Parts: sequence; C-alpha cells; structure tokens
Amino acid sequence: MVYLNNAATSYPKPEGVAKAMERFLREAPGSPGRGFGGISASRVVFEARREISSLLRCPSEDLVCFHMNVTQAINVALWGLLREGDHAIVSSMDHNAVVRPLSEIRRRMGVEVEVARADPLGRLDPRAVEALIRPNTRLIACLHASNVCGTILPAAEIGEIARRRGIFFLLDCAQTAGVLELDMEGMGVDVLAFTGHKGLLGPQGVGGMALSPRAAEEMRPTICGGTGSRSESEEQPDFMPDKLEAGTPNAVGLAGLLAGIEHLKLMGISRVREHEKRLYALFLERARSVKGLRLHGLADPELCVGVVSLSLEGIDPGELELRLQEEFGIHTRSGLHCAPLAHRTIGTFPRGTLRVSFGPFNGEEDIDVLVEALSWISRG
Repeated sequence: MVYLNNAATSYPKPEGVAKAMERFLREAPGSPGRGFGGISASRVVFEARREISSLLRCPSEDLVCFHMNVTQAINVALWGLLREGDHAIVSSMDHNAVVRPLSEIRRRMGVEVEVARADPLGRLDPRAVEALIRPNTRLIACLHASNVCGTILPAAEIGEIARRRGIFFLLDCAQTAGVLELDMEGMGVDVLAFTGHKGLLGPQGVGGMALSPRAAEEMRPTICGGTGSRSESEEQPDFMPDKLEAGTPNAVGLAGLLAGIEHLKLMGISRVREHEKRLYALFLERARSVKGLRLHGLADPELCVGVVSLSLEGIDPGELELRLQEEFGIHTRSGLHCAPLAHRTIGTFPRGTLRVSFGPFNGEEDIDVLVEALSWISRG
C-alpha cells in the first residue's frame, strides 16, 4: 500500500501513539479533574496542554482549549466571538469548517460575511482582505494552507492588519500544525485552531485552539457543563480553560497526541518540512512525462505544503481515485474536499480534483509508484 492522503489524516501513526493510548487505558484510572483517582489522567491533559502551548507559542498554557477536532474548535470560537450586527471576513480558499458555521451564524444572528477572493492559483493578497474591513468588522478568518492545493496564505501579513485595526484573527492550521513552524503571537493570531490527527501525528478525536488573552476574555462559552471546578455553581466558570471546556475530555486521545508530538519533536518540524518539499519537487519533476496530467493551484514546493491537486484528461477524478486504489494500492482523495469555495477559486468546481498529499513517512519510492500508475492510466 502507498498512502498519499495525509491531508485527510496522517498515516501510519508512530508506534508510540497506540502504545501510549493502550497504556493509558490500562494504567490511568478515573477521569481528569473528577476525584483523586483521576490524577494520572489529569496529568496527561496538563502535559498535552503544555506541549501544544509550547509548539504554537501560545501566551499561556491555560489559553489552550481541547475539543474533539478542529471543526468543533472553530465553531466554539466563531459562535463565542461574533455578535449580532457584526461583520466577518473569510477567504475564498477556506474549508467548510469555517464557511458553514459562518453561514449558519449569518442566518441566525444577522452577522454579515464577506469573502476575500484569492487568485486562481490560490494566492490571497492581504490588501484584498483589508479592502473589505468596515467599522463593524469583528473577525477575519482564514486557513493557513489550502487543503485543496496546498497554497500557504500570508497569515502574518493578515495578522498584522487585524492587530492594527483591532480585529480578531482566526487562523485554521489544520494543514500546518506540525508541518510549519508556528508562532501565534508573532503572527498576530487571536484564535489558532488545530487538529491532532494530521501533522501532529496523533489519533483522531482530538483537536482544539490556542487563544490570545483578548480572545479568551471576549469569547462566550457555547458548550456548558461539568468541568470538575466550581461545582457549587450553576454557571459556567469564567476562567480558562474551564470556561470553554465542558464534559470529560478525551484523555486517552490526548495521551496518543502527546506520543505523536514527542515523535514529531524527535524528527524536527523543519526537517519534516524539508522532506515534504523534496517529495513535492520530485513529483513535479517526474510527473512531466505523464500524458494529459494537469496540476491545479500554485504547485510550488516553496510556497505550498505537501498537497497537490491534479486531474487527468478524459478521466473523472473519482474514477481516477478508484483505479489508483484498486489497481495499484495507492490511497488518495478525489472530489471537492469539503472546500467548494476553494474549488470555485481555482476553477475546478463542480468536478473537483484528485488530491495527493505527502507526509513524513512517505519516500521517493512512493512518488515512483504514483507516477508510474498515472502514466499507465493515462495511456488508456
């Protein structure tokens, strides 16, 4: 099997991930913050919060909130920050994790939402964002790198605009946490949303967000319940992270996430980035020989993460995915990738594309197998 669907979830996971989760289930009784029996579980949650805070350069460990995935974290942030009468800006490259909740917020609360248009290669000019700012603009949201074509957006430049204008900046780092070095304070980010099961090499079911002090102060809780703190009160605690975390956390998932991050630290994020750039460049070089192959988006390893959108002349992307998997054992993903706005932007809506995404455990031999398979299919 050749696995080239890392933009969906990284695979394989480091061996230590499953071992850490099994060890937790066998040796950590109780529930975090729910009695002395849960001390071991609480320690795992604390350590995970500390590691994420350090990795993202968050101002404080207490400003890291865990949720079941990046989508839930983004929903908590958007519903918690936006108010009736507000105006929000989103990019045309964004995922439905941002677009759909904003659409629902617009319908229910009357929040105005405008789209900053990227060019057909997926590049977003920060001036296009600034041109949309109004007196009532409260939030700018965009992803850090496209899950469709890999283009890296100018997050630091947009963050500087947001900071200068007093606007909250939400950055969806689903495709960049663990792949690019991140500094939320240096980038001017108020809400950095992340998932644990992609570049951070952890299991599915864990994600969250890191907040600026200002965002944490302004964000209203949207999920309320037991926290193990201030149990005498019927009101949600007003301090972080309990303010935005309710219910039993996925501590076993966080144990796996800790193991994934530990493996990532041993590899080094910068080395992971260089490895994926080499694989991307090698694919571009060898794919030139494939008849009828078209690349969509910027397709530049220096300006993209390891995500490539492509199509083969005369073959539906869904059929191409199926043939690659059934005939050659190559796992990819076809379709619109939960990002119809992005596909409209790069001109591939409604047909979509075939997406190939590299990870730290892919090698040059995987590129050879992919190119040979595409060449074979293209010859009919």
